[in-house]
Amino acid sequence: MFRKVLVANRGEIAVRVMRACEELNIGTVAIYSEADKDSGHVRYADEAYNVGPARAADSYLDHEAVIEAARKADADAIHPGYGFLAENAEFASKVEDAEGITWIGPSSDAMESLGEKTKARTIMDEADVPIVPGTTDPVTEPEAVKEFGEKHGYPIAIKAEGGGGGRGMKVVWDESEVEDQLESAQREGEAYFDNDSVYLERYLEQPRHIEVQIVADEHGNVRHLGERDCSLQRRHQKVIEEGPSAALSDELREKIGEAARRGVAAADYTNAGTVEFLVEEEDREAGELLGPDANFYFLEVNTRIQVEHTVTEEITGIDIVKRQIKIAAGEEIDFEQDDVEIDGHAMEFRINAENAANDFAPATGGTLETYDPPGGVGVRMDDALRQGDELVTDYDSMIAKLIVWGEDRDECIERSLRALREYEIEGIPTIIPFHRLMLTDEEFVASTHTTKYLDEELDESRIEDAQQQWGGDTGDGETDDEESVEREFTVEVNGKRFEVELEEHGAPAIPAGDVDVGGGQAEPPQPAGGESGGAELEGSGETVDAEMQGTILDIEVEEGDEVAAGDVLVVLEAMKMENDIVAERGGTVTEIPVEEEQSVDMGDTLVVLE
Repeated sequence: MFRKVLVANRGEIAVRVMRACEELNIGTVAIYSEADKDSGHVRYADEAYNVGPARAADSYLDHEAVIEAARKADADAIHPGYGFLAENAEFASKVEDAEGITWIGPSSDAMESLGEKTKARTIMDEADVPIVPGTTDPVTEPEAVKEFGEKHGYPIAIKAEGGGGGRGMKVVWDESEVEDQLESAQREGEAYFDNDSVYLERYLEQPRHIEVQIVADEHGNVRHLGERDCSLQRRHQKVIEEGPSAALSDELREKIGEAARRGVAAADYTNAGTVEFLVEEEDREAGELLGPDANFYFLEVNTRIQVEHTVTEEITGIDIVKRQIKIAAGEEIDFEQDDVEIDGHAMEFRINAENAANDFAPATGGTLETYDPPGGVGVRMDDALRQGDELVTDYDSMIAKLIVWGEDRDECIERSLRALREYEIEGIPTIIPFHRLMLTDEEFVASTHTTKYLDEELDESRIEDAQQQWGGDTGDGETDDEESVEREFTVEVNGKRFEVELEEHGAPAIPAGDVDVGGGQAEPPQPAGGESGGAELEGSGETVDAEMQGTILDIEVEEGDEVAAGDVLVVLEAMKMENDIVAERGGTVTEIPVEEEQSVDMGDTLVVLE
């Protein structure tokens, strides 16, 4: 077994992995960016190392910095969690080649073959796993998309090979959209996954999202741990996951589970992974189940632990993260497929720092003035937060996960409502009111919803009412550091973190940032907008401002251009999605005070129109 594991991630998943290590008597190492110096995963770990500034590309995604931290800590294994480098085959290969360090995850070869969707489709097709009609070779030209549309019809999904969770996927509803959507999918693929290769699929308009948890060892054993239903999604991002699915008959459940095992075995895959499927919904009444003849299609393999792995843990009693660690250490799976039993029902609620009534806009700051999570029978919290923490907004908006178990789905729903009522968070907005609404929603309770339900059918006024009724005190997003009497310093020696606390009364605020013993006083943190953020504008006229914090991916106009209402001015990446910033009225572009790849804050001016 390993002596010490470095967790190449942050937040609740880092703490989740560290807890598994603690139970296996393994030392833990955290890495952190400047933005995360006071975060919960840093507090939890035995050791912590700074790997760079807030920007993920310069810290959590920096291959060499992460591996160097592992060497400094004398860690003999790296666990990537999910997100960041978890599905990066190049990074996995570097870890595999690093002397004395083991990669806790599938091999880089398996990650490459299943991570690239066209290769994965080919493997699954050869293993007799149903696949959605589509291409097995990458597509580079608009003509190929148009030819596919002529053969299979519209809509068409253009997907980045390295993508997932809706990132790098664009839907083409008719031929006029082909060029723009192809370019956008390629751009997202390059930006998020360093791979602009895309492929095509027939776009299923009313699917359920069903995924199967897999564990496989180096001794040829492959087991599935049942399915999860992740059909409640907003813009392809899951918000509530549950297991087992309340929509599947036992016969269909078995067919999907065995298809997943068959495909993973054919790929020579080891460690944990998830095989995702789309199941075509049928016209059925509440209580009716999808039978064995329902159409289901392979979607993708997530070559990592999933956010919602907790659901499967609650209904099987199997600690999947521990299994990952043991498999990476060479141990053999010690149970047969028939030994896997599904007990009860579980749901996971992603607690995102977002205002659901404001188009799920992410919070731009704030302090957890109150943080009192629920407890009791069947209630599990995965988080890294404590009361008084400041919200870190540089990364994903998910701050915690609430997981609830019940003997059946009805009890799970009632217990979930109780737990959500208990959950007290003040100082920042969360989507807890939205979750409470969904647990009383007729479609969700009947489990007849599809992945399109939230985006296309749910009355948004109901979300606004829920937010008003249960939203609580969300604060103003501002912090008052001047009144603090406790001074906390972060001291770094050769990149390793130490903490020093000093308490004073009636003293003025200290302007200094962190202290780097090796290199003098560090510079105070810069605003998210970078050095140019907040610069004085030279032009006059109406400003088009950023509606959220993000990064400029593309500027579609130049100074002097004439634009009409609805024209795209800037493409802003926020919350892992591209957002078109459009002109509300026509005019002339007089100034563009931002540049591509620049980070901007909510309210920063992007374009000036006259």
